[in-house]
Amino acid sequence: MDFAPTEEQSAAQGLAARIFGDLSTPERLAAAGTGTDAELWKELCAAGLTAAVEETGLLGLVLLLEEQGRTTAQVPLAASCVYGLLAVARHGTDEQRERLLPALRDGTAVATGAFPSRGGIWTDTEGADTDGVDGDGADTDGVDGSGVDGDGGGGRLSGSVPYVPWLRDAGLVLVPDRAARLWIVRTGDPGVLTEPVETTAPWSAARLVLDGAAGERLGGAGAYGAVLAAARTAFAGLQAGVCAGSLARAVAHVNTREQFGRPLSTKQGVLLRAADAHMDTEAIRVTAYEAAWRYDTGLPYGPQALTAAWWASEAGKRVVHAGQHLHGGTGADLDHPVHRHFLWGRQLDAYLGCGGEVLQELGDSLVKEGTE
Repeated sequence: MDFAPTEEQSAAQGLAARIFGDLSTPERLAAAGTGTDAELWKELCAAGLTAAVEETGLLGLVLLLEEQGRTTAQVPLAASCVYGLLAVARHGTDEQRERLLPALRDGTAVATGAFPSRGGIWTDTEGADTDGVDGDGADTDGVDGSGVDGDGGGGRLSGSVPYVPWLRDAGLVLVPDRAARLWIVRTGDPGVLTEPVETTAPWSAARLVLDGAAGERLGGAGAYGAVLAAARTAFAGLQAGVCAGSLARAVAHVNTREQFGRPLSTKQGVLLRAADAHMDTEAIRVTAYEAAWRYDTGLPYGPQALTAAWWASEAGKRVVHAGQHLHGGTGADLDHPVHRHFLWGRQLDAYLGCGGEVLQELGDSLVKEGTE
């Protein structure tokens, strides 16, 4: 295994770090409220960073998302790339790629996903083409990225999803039905209703309600599991950046804040807490890198994606709590930048499924793999 970034991946990460560092300042984040920073999104797309993901792969996207997480920049980079760009590029037909990818590359179209499937969406074609899924809508083909392309056929979808991140900004939504088939839905079509909701982190989220909405099929058997695993990996990479940013702020604080004439960083308890947070952050990073590397090289990556999601959920929660705690009373200030990292870390914990739920799924997958 070699997780070392390629020259292209490193260049894209460096460019992203400069753009996020220049434009995603605490002042601009406060001005954006719970919405997207449109100027920042435009700058990222103009620099070619969204389009570059096709070439740099999932590992390249994870590196970009690390930089986003360090500044908690409010742009739909993870959602649009993993549920849009990579999903269509990997599972779409030739016609779908030609039609959908150009706008996703340049950012004029934003995509998101109503993931994971909770069985809240059904179609008028249920019962057909359910190869590779069991009765509970779970993928039974494993996650190897080799799902057969779908025919791009259509169907009518109904149901609701309580919240979808970045839905208020999205023109396309990747929706799994309860049979684990993937559908592309356009938010402006008849039968599609989006109702704004507020989440822990300012992710421009909304509730998705479908009433006989037109859906375009994407991918075949195995596509749902592959996209879900890729999404877990991408959001784990985002959590690695959130944790790194929180820890960096905490370290800067304890190095300059004095107590009884000595910096807080000289206290053993502070050092141990920061060291534990550093090790947790590195665990999130390396597991996300491994899952992304396996995705890009065509190796099975389902258990690795779940492992990355578990670390991002469990360890991520510990790190952002430590960052808040090491700031003392300052960390309780809702306007302080470290509090934003705390909110993002807790939102990612919830979005990834919380540690116990992910761990149970990982255990079930390992038992099933051993049985087979």
